[in-house]
Amino acid sequence: AWFERFTISVCSYGYTQNHSDHTIFYKHSNKGDTAILIVYVDEIILTGKDQNFKILKHILAKEFEIKDLGHLKYFLGIEITRSKNEIFVSQRKYTLDLLKEIGCLVSWL
Repeated sequence: AWFERFTISVCSYGYTQNHSDHTIFYKHSNKGDTAILIVYVDEIILTGKDQNFKILKHILAKEFEIKDLGHLKYFLGIEITRSKNEIFVSQRKYTLDLLKEIGCLVSWL
């Protein structure tokens, strides 16, 4: 029921639900920019170029309890870091945590 309400809200704001993965929504602007919204359980990721993200967050906050956590840093075992011109994606932390958990992490210090 929650996801259905969420879908209606997001689509009423001009987003289109992806046909092959229903947890992905996208919106193209007249300038050729694309905004993407991804839902995973109770987490929502907004990415792309959309000057109206603040408006979308305001609209969603009226209907749902939301919390803006800022720039994405870690999601589903993936680390995201940014420089001025690039975005880096890594699973270094996930891999090190996994190796530590199974006792295969060798300390070099």
